[in-house]
Amino acid sequence: MAEHTVRAVTMEVPSYARAFSGRMAQVIENAVQMALGALLQLAARSDDEGGRSPLPPAMDGAYELGRGEARQGRSMDALLAAYRVGARVAWREMSAIAVSGGLAATTVARFAELAFAFIDELSAASIAGHADELSTTGLARQRYLDQLALQLLTGESEDALLASAERADWQPPDTLTAVVLPVTRTRGLFSRFAQSLLQLSENLPGVDDAEDLAVMLVPDMGGRQRSELLRVLSGREAIVGPAKPWTTVRASYLRVLRARSLPVVAESGADVIDTDKLLVDLILSADAEAAADLRAQVLEPLSDLRPNSAEKLIETLRSWLLHLGQRDAVAADLYIHAQSVRYRMSQLRELYGDRLNDPETVLALTVALGANGPKRGASL
Repeated sequence: MAEHTVRAVTMEVPSYARAFSGRMAQVIENAVQMALGALLQLAARSDDEGGRSPLPPAMDGAYELGRGEARQGRSMDALLAAYRVGARVAWREMSAIAVSGGLAATTVARFAELAFAFIDELSAASIAGHADELSTTGLARQRYLDQLALQLLTGESEDALLASAERADWQPPDTLTAVVLPVTRTRGLFSRFAQSLLQLSENLPGVDDAEDLAVMLVPDMGGRQRSELLRVLSGREAIVGPAKPWTTVRASYLRVLRARSLPVVAESGADVIDTDKLLVDLILSADAEAAADLRAQVLEPLSDLRPNSAEKLIETLRSWLLHLGQRDAVAADLYIHAQSVRYRMSQLRELYGDRLNDPETVLALTVALGANGPKRGASL
C-alpha cells in the first residue's frame, strides 16, 4: 500500500518526482509505511484502551517533513497536495480490504472518519514544522544581519565584514548611505529599498538609547539616486549621510552624528537633513577649540573696542568677505547705507592695515568668521 501511495504521489505531484527517485524513494516509502502503520494501530485500539499512543512518531515525522520543505525554500502547497493524494490512494486500498473482509458499513464509515482526521493531523504537524523552521531561520538570519550592521557602524575590518555578510546570506551592494531617524518614522521604508537594506535600532554607537533612534544603511542610493532617497525620507525627521563604499559606511554614519550636533540643524526645522549641504558647517565645526582660538587670533585688532562697536565691525567684515568687497551688496545684506559700509571698512583698514590685502589673512578671517556666520537653514 505504501508503494502504491508513493507511486501515485510521484505521478500527481510533479515537484516530488525527483525527490522520490533514487535512494530517497525507499526513505520516503518507509515514512509512508510508518504513517499507515500508525493509522492502523490507532484504528485497532478500543475507545477505552490505554497505553502509549501510536501518533507521536508519525507526528514527529510529519513535523520534520514540514521543516525540510522550508529548508528547501518550498511552500507547503506540494506537501499538502501529496497528503491529499496519499490519503485518497491509501483509503481506496484500505476500504477495498475492509469491504472484502465483511466489515459493516458503519464500521467502514467510522474508519474513513478516523483516516481523514489522521491526515488532517499529519498536515497540521507539517504546517507547524514549516512555520517553525521559517521562524527560526528568519530570527537567526536577522541576528546575523544586526551583527553585520553593528560591525559596519563600528568599523570592523573588511575580512570580518565579508565573513559576516556571507554568514547572514547578505549580498553586499556597491555603496551604503547612513540615515538616522526616529524609530517611529521607519515604518514602510523596507519596501521602498533593495533587499540589502540594513537597519539597527538598539545599541547604536555614539547614541544614547533613550533617544529612540534607528539607523538605516540604504544600498546604492548615491549620485543621481540621492534625490529619490531624500524624497522618500521627506517628513521623517531624517539626517542623511553621504554614500560610501559599503565597507566604509562608518564614515557616513559618523558624519550624520556630527551633523546632529550642529546648531544650524537644530535651528533649521527641516524634515530631512542632507549632510552634503552641510560640508562647510561640518568642516568649520570639526575642532571647536581650534575655531575659537583662530577667531580670537584674527580678531585681536578689535580687542580694545567696546563690545557693541566691535560686533558691528565684525558683522561688516564678515559680509565684506562673503560679498567680495562689493559695497552695495554688503549694505543690502546688513540693511545699512553704503556710506556706513565705507565708514566701517575705513575703521577696519586702520585697525588691520595692509593685512586685509594679504591672502593668508583673508583666508583666516573667512574661516574664523564663517564658523559663526549667519544662519543657513534655508540651504538644508
